[in-house]
Amino acid sequence: MNARPGWDEYFLNIARRVSERGTCVRRKVGCVLVSENKDILATGYNGRASGVINCLNLPCEGAREESGSGLEKCEAIHAEQNALIRCSNIYQIDTVYCTHSPCVFCVNLLTATPAKRIVFLEEYAHSKESRRRWGDREWILSGSSV
Repeated sequence: MNARPGWDEYFLNIARRVSERGTCVRRKVGCVLVSENKDILATGYNGRASGVINCLNLPCEGAREESGSGLEKCEAIHAEQNALIRCSNIYQIDTVYCTHSPCVFCVNLLTATPAKRIVFLEEYAHSKESRRRWGDREWILSGSSV
C-alpha cells in the first residue's frame, strides 16, 4: 500500500499534470497557487495567448534560443503569469508550486503577493537571481522522488 503523499508532493504532482497543457516547444511548465488552507486558487501553464496559433504548430522566434536566453523573443505567457491572472484573489496565495523555479520576471510579480513559499521540481536558468529577489521567503527545490 502506498503512503499518502504530503502536501508538497501532492501539489507538485498537480503542477506536473498542469504543465502537460503547455504549448512551448522549449519547456512545459505548470504552476499551482495554493492558499494557507490548502485550497487551489488557480493553475497555469505556459504558452501563447488563447486564440493565437501555439508554438507546437508554429514556433515563435524564441523557440530557437538557449534556455534562459532570448526571453524577449518568446511569445509564451509563463505558467506563473497565467495562474496569477486566473486567481480571483491574489491576497490569499500562501504557496506557489511550480515544475521549474520561476524566472526573474515571474518572481517580481509573485513578490507582490503575500506568498511565503515557492516549491519547485527543477532549477531554471535564472534561479540564482530569482532566489535573491525572493528575499527571505522560503525557496524550496523539492526532492526528485516527487
